[in-house]
Amino acid sequence: MERRKNRDDRVRNYLEENKIAVIDQLKTVAGTDATMTVYRCIARLGYLASYSHRGQFYTLQTTPQFDSKGLWSYRSAMFSRYGNLLETAVALVGQSDAGITATELEMILHVEAKHALLRLHRQGRIARVRLEGRFVYMSADNGERRRQELMRQECDANRELGAGFTELLPEELRAAIVLFFSLLDEKERRLYAGLEAAKLGHGGDRKIAEILGLECHTVAKGRRELFGGTVERGRTRRTGGGRKLAEKKA
Repeated sequence: MERRKNRDDRVRNYLEENKIAVIDQLKTVAGTDATMTVYRCIARLGYLASYSHRGQFYTLQTTPQFDSKGLWSYRSAMFSRYGNLLETAVALVGQSDAGITATELEMILHVEAKHALLRLHRQGRIARVRLEGRFVYMSADNGERRRQELMRQECDANRELGAGFTELLPEELRAAIVLFFSLLDEKERRLYAGLEAAKLGHGGDRKIAEILGLECHTVAKGRRELFGGTVERGRTRRTGGGRKLAEKKA
């Protein structure tokens, strides 16, 4: 038992210091030639394997600082809070507002993703829809898939209608919009983008997305929230704050 604890401590310290390691490095640190001994050791410590490099890199579960998509990279190794490449692809497809193409997913993950998406589709874990001559991967849930499909179609329509609109906006107004946008938080940015897109009418989503550097479906989501009555109104004062109401005199 003492020997196992010492081995675990050495491996933990090494991973805490170096962030990531391959199995041969961990064997040396653990003082063993047995691969299964090392696997049992990192299993006790709690580990994640990289979804890149065929899962050859390992890190402690407590090490990664995941971004908003649940991803973390260190040097050239890529890790996901969801686990391996397949589980990560399922999660990101399900979270996407308008589905996701293989090219779009590869830009996010920085690894080849086409074969993983095809495998998941054949397993029935995600859906695949052909739109505008390309395959878009969506949620396996029929209701969510339909919502994603409608959002994708709307974005494609806005892209077509909004082609060439950006240069029509006066430079002063564009600069003011970008400046104001930079002062907002994430939720306010999405809603503001949706408001400005609605003002522009046809092609507004695409035009505002280009100006503000957003995804078209993010702008469309903000517009839907704003005009669909689904926005929660936050308080700027605590309950009971502000000047007390004067009593009515008889």
